[in-house]
Amino acid sequence: MKSLLTDQITAEDVSVRTLLGLGPRGRDIGNLRQLQLAPLHGKGKLRLWVGMFMVLLAAISMAPHVRPALAASWLGCALIFCLWSWRTFASRSLNQERATGSADFALCNRHALYSALLWIIPFWLQGPAPGADHALALWAITLLMMLTLAMVAHSLPSVCILYIAPVSLSAALALVAAGAPQLAAVAIAVGVLLGRFCIRFAHNHIRFRRAEETLHEKTETVSLLLREFEETSADWLWQTDNARRLIHVSPRLAYALGGTAEALEGIPLLQALSGDAWETGQFPKSLHDMAERMKRRESFSNLIVPVTIGGKPRWWELSASPRLDETGKYLGFRGVGSDVTEQHATAEQIARMARFDNLTGLPNRLSLHEDLARALTHAIEAKSRCAMLMIDLDRFKAVNDTLGHPTGDKLLAQVAARLKGLMERGMTCGRLGGDEFAVVLHNVPSANDAEDLAKRIIAAISRPYVVDNHQLFVGASVGYAIGPQDGSTVETLTRNADLALYKSKDKGGNIVAAYVASLHAQAEERRVMEQELRGALDRGEFELYYQPVVTAADGLLNGFEALIRWQNQKLGNVSPGRFIPLAEDSRLISPIGEWVLRTACHEAMKWPSNLKVAINVSAEQLTDPAFASVVVSALAQSGLPPQRLEIEVTESVFLRDGGGAAQLLDQLIGLGIRLSLDDFGTGYSSLGYLRKTQFSTIKVDRSFVVGAAKGSIESIAIIRAVVALADSLGMSTTAEGAETEVEVDTLRALGCSNIQGYYYGRPMPAPDVLTLFRSSQPEATAAA
Repeated sequence: MKSLLTDQITAEDVSVRTLLGLGPRGRDIGNLRQLQLAPLHGKGKLRLWVGMFMVLLAAISMAPHVRPALAASWLGCALIFCLWSWRTFASRSLNQERATGSADFALCNRHALYSALLWIIPFWLQGPAPGADHALALWAITLLMMLTLAMVAHSLPSVCILYIAPVSLSAALALVAAGAPQLAAVAIAVGVLLGRFCIRFAHNHIRFRRAEETLHEKTETVSLLLREFEETSADWLWQTDNARRLIHVSPRLAYALGGTAEALEGIPLLQALSGDAWETGQFPKSLHDMAERMKRRESFSNLIVPVTIGGKPRWWELSASPRLDETGKYLGFRGVGSDVTEQHATAEQIARMARFDNLTGLPNRLSLHEDLARALTHAIEAKSRCAMLMIDLDRFKAVNDTLGHPTGDKLLAQVAARLKGLMERGMTCGRLGGDEFAVVLHNVPSANDAEDLAKRIIAAISRPYVVDNHQLFVGASVGYAIGPQDGSTVETLTRNADLALYKSKDKGGNIVAAYVASLHAQAEERRVMEQELRGALDRGEFELYYQPVVTAADGLLNGFEALIRWQNQKLGNVSPGRFIPLAEDSRLISPIGEWVLRTACHEAMKWPSNLKVAINVSAEQLTDPAFASVVVSALAQSGLPPQRLEIEVTESVFLRDGGGAAQLLDQLIGLGIRLSLDDFGTGYSSLGYLRKTQFSTIKVDRSFVVGAAKGSIESIAIIRAVVALADSLGMSTTAEGAETEVEVDTLRALGCSNIQGYYYGRPMPAPDVLTLFRSSQPEATAAA
């Protein structure tokens, strides 16, 4: 039958006039008539046999009171009517969809009226004054007919009323004529009640049928959606009975479980999911949790459980709710599931990436901090010790910058492998980032054990490496702190270990430093110094001192080296060895270096024209692409010829830059500026630097000067080699730090070109340099 969900007339809207066929007509009325006519389908033979039985019963009851000819005539007519009515409705399909049901509705009403007229006649076959027995017997038979009609045609109140009203009225009149007015009243009352009953029952029937249609439509919609869900989705539906056994296993679920729907029907859900573990009872915790929730009849959503399908582990995501019937009785569970094995693997990979270093495979900072938190908690509870070791590689940046990041990454991987090889039970090593590593120690007996491990780490890391056919050397600085005495929280202990590491690097690296409380004061001093350093230029606290450089052969002055000094109101006189590294770390060296350059060029213009000025330039300054333009600007503003400016650099310039510094220095040489290589022989690959860059001067470090004066064969050999190398390359040599006559004589004997040191003069401020020139002028005049 066509769905009536869209009908405009609901059961509540149907009036008595509409039910009786006295209301408006239309498509919706036709649908209503179809609902009313539907119960009559398939009951034609029942109506035939009941009708014929009642006709025979009436004929039998009339036999003693009515003339046989009349009774036989009515019997014949009644039987013919029953057959005719049955044949008429048998040719019609009252339950099938039609354009309208109004014609069938009218036909039923006509036949009801015909039947009523047929059953009115027997009451009067005795004449106008029937006997009471006759009238009462016929009323009983017709009442039975009314009740039967009300049950069979309860959805058609008009049919019932068209039969009940005339027959009840005829029976009442016959009973009045027979002298039984009380029974007549009963007959009328019964007829009225039956009519009202038929109307009420018709209302209920329409309401029930439309609710049934709505439920059926919803059920079909849900079934369609579920079928579409299973056909188009990667998920599947599952259902269990109240014993948690699978029921109504769908093909998709059977495929996911690696079996057939028939084989899986009735199997416990836990058995289907656990595989071989069902026999041992060793279920994963999440499966236990799911089983407990189902036991408690609790809903669950997006529960990730491990399952075993065909002996292979998988991960499923399950959601379900308990099923209850209309009375609230528990029927089982119904839910949905999906295979999330790939998503779970991806999530595990992401989680691992969030906790482990991708390059080395070591735990990262997060994992180390969590492990340190556990170590600290145990140390506090057990009144024991733990330790945090911070490790920083020495000279790693030189490898990274000169050979490239891929080589540096491979070196880091080898360092990580060596650290792993040192780890024992209760130790965790990890990478903090860059070239920084850390080790967490649980249950440390004493600080000596942490220091011994740190020394072993330095020894292991300092061994040579071979990466891409390069033999590489790096060292390690280690700082450590003991918990909980040096810090009872992860943040405090890590910070204190970092302070110890800074102390290790400050001492030159490749050593172990333990945390001591005084490091806080040093860190605070460094903080204050940096704060003061940031405003030193604006406050005019810097001053340049100049140390003479003389010709070794005759001791004549040929220039000065500019040396910066800092006099601070809070800190007093701060040595360059303290604030220059801080300026480099805090990115303040560029503005300070520019000030030194401009000031030195300006002061040098006041000196005799044969004297040059040398300034020190750090690697950080040479990484600034604008440095060359700053030099040009300083020379232009001061008027100093480029040949009188000498720039001193150390080998770290080349170690910290992959070629940009060498190109910048070549630009400066092209301007006519002299270039000096400071601290030659204390670094690595120095001959390569001399080959790549046209230095004018090589400076010999004071450590070799002191050694040569004391007769050190190695120092003497190094100075001779440097002098010979410089001579062969057309360079001069300047020996630094000559303080005694013995050292000066030694340097002259070894062939150094220039000498610089306290023996010839200490660094002096600019006014003293000018005084030196003024005092020498009268002597020069007198000599002339």
